[in-house]
Parts: sequence; C-alpha cells; structure tokens
Amino acid sequence: MGSTPPVFIGAEEVEKHLHRASLLLPALEAALANFSAGAAGGVVQPVRTVLPVPRHGGYLGVMPAYSAADDALTTKLVTFYEHLKDSSVPSHQATVLLFDPSNGTLKAVLDGSVITAKRTAAVSAIATKLLMPAFAEVLCILGAGVQAYSHYDIFTELFTFKEVRIWNRTKEKAVQFASAVGGPVRVCSSAQEAVTGADVIVTVTMATTPILFGDWVKPGAHINAVGASRPDWRELDDELMKNSVLFVDSRDAARTESGDVILSGAEIFAELGEVLKGTKPALPEKTTVFKSLGMAVEDTVAAKFVYDAWSAGN
Repeated sequence: MGSTPPVFIGAEEVEKHLHRASLLLPALEAALANFSAGAAGGVVQPVRTVLPVPRHGGYLGVMPAYSAADDALTTKLVTFYEHLKDSSVPSHQATVLLFDPSNGTLKAVLDGSVITAKRTAAVSAIATKLLMPAFAEVLCILGAGVQAYSHYDIFTELFTFKEVRIWNRTKEKAVQFASAVGGPVRVCSSAQEAVTGADVIVTVTMATTPILFGDWVKPGAHINAVGASRPDWRELDDELMKNSVLFVDSRDAARTESGDVILSGAEIFAELGEVLKGTKPALPEKTTVFKSLGMAVEDTVAAKFVYDAWSAGN
C-alpha cells in the first residue's frame, strides 16, 4: 500500500472543512452535468450495490465512482437500518475511502455521515433553485432527522422563505428540531397541515408507505423526495408521482432503487444534470418532483473537497 498510511479524517474535522453545504455547490453542479453527459462527461459510476442484512433489518450499500474532471476516485460504504431499537445509533452511517487514481493507493478514510448529509442537502438545493415556483414563500420539511437539519441549513441560507414548517411522526423530535435550529419553525401536528399551501416540500423520512399525497399539494409546488431509497419503499403517492414533472439524479438508479418511481409507473422527464447542461427545460411553473437517491460521484467531489482543504491546512 506504499509507505504512507492513509489519513483518517473524522466527523469533527470533516465538519470543520465543510461548515456550509453550499461550499459544494459548484463541484456538485459540475458533477451532475458530467454524469448526465454520459461517457463524454468522464464519470464512471455503477448503480450502488445494496446488500441486505435480514437478521437485523439493515442494509450495506457500496458506492464507487471515478470523476475524470476532478481526477478523483472514491468508494462510500453506507449502512442504513430501518427500525433501530437503540435510538442513540443513527439510522444511516457512512465511511468514504479516497484513493490516488494514478496508482490505487488509499490516501484517506473520511467520516461519510457529514459528507452524506451535506451533499444530499446541497443537491436538493440545486434542484430547488431550478424547479421551485417564482415566488416561493413557504418551506415544509417532513421528517426531523439528520437530513432535516442539513436541508434546513442550506435552504434558509440560499432562499428567503416567510415561513418554515416541520412535521415528524414523533412530535417530540419536531419540537426538538424547532428549538435547535436558528430561525422560527412552525411545528405541525399532521403532514397534511404542514404541506397545505407549501411552495417547497422536502421529504426526509424513513417511511415505507406514502406520507405525502397529491391532493394536499399546491399546484406548482416543488417537492424534493429524499427518503424511500428501496424499490419497495414509498414516501409519495401515485397521484403526486403521476401528476408532477419528475426529475431524478440518475435514471438508472431511479428505475432500480426508487419505490416511488417503480411502483407508481411515473415517467421520468429528466435528470438534474440535463437541466444543468441546458438539454432539458426546468419547468418551474409546473408541479415538480426531484427524486433524490444520492450518487457516488457526489461523495467523490465532496470527499475531494474535504481532503484538499485538510491537506492545505496540514
């Protein structure tokens, strides 16, 4: 493995170099566009391999990618567990391995949980910038876990909402969220109450059956659907999926992994990268859904960003 052992960059250090998810926006926009450009874009990325751990209700995901534009090679290993008895353990945990692409040497092992939270929220923000209605005033977040916090942070940094609402299956977590974040947040007692009249909706739940229904959603609203990353899990109902313009990060991943896409039979209009490249229109005047599954190349550019910042400081 060469004489220099790989460095370990823990969660605290990753957070220090990636204090705002918005720092990743330029690199992520380029990576999404490159991915959607096919072979010419220089992104090599298979659909993630997901290994079930049936005895414990868990999954291990393996997510390798190479980006020629960044000359960066990584693999993320991520575990996610449905119904943990021990709530002190997060539902998702991740580690990113960063290699020297010229010779295969492992250069760094990075905590992947902060990277995952920040890059996912940043990609949702990119989608929202392109797809949200012109005068968006109300942001609604369904779910109150790690992703709810990272989405709140970047959405309130980049956009100006008059009202932010949150709903969570267990209300205590929503109340905790509202008191922990910087600005005013209205805690709603039902998902329907939170969604009604909202211009931008973010679903970041561990739901396996729909929690968001088309007849609640204001025409022209934009939805970032971030949870339900298994082919038999849902967050959105058929009506919403079929009556919205559907954008995805990866067509292949959506058709393989997204229960919302597969089970509704909804037609994919475009990848986000195609909109960024200008080969597909954004259609912000329509009701839009961005189904985010998360891509390995997003972890690649985020890990490279953190490693470069860490190296500069050392």
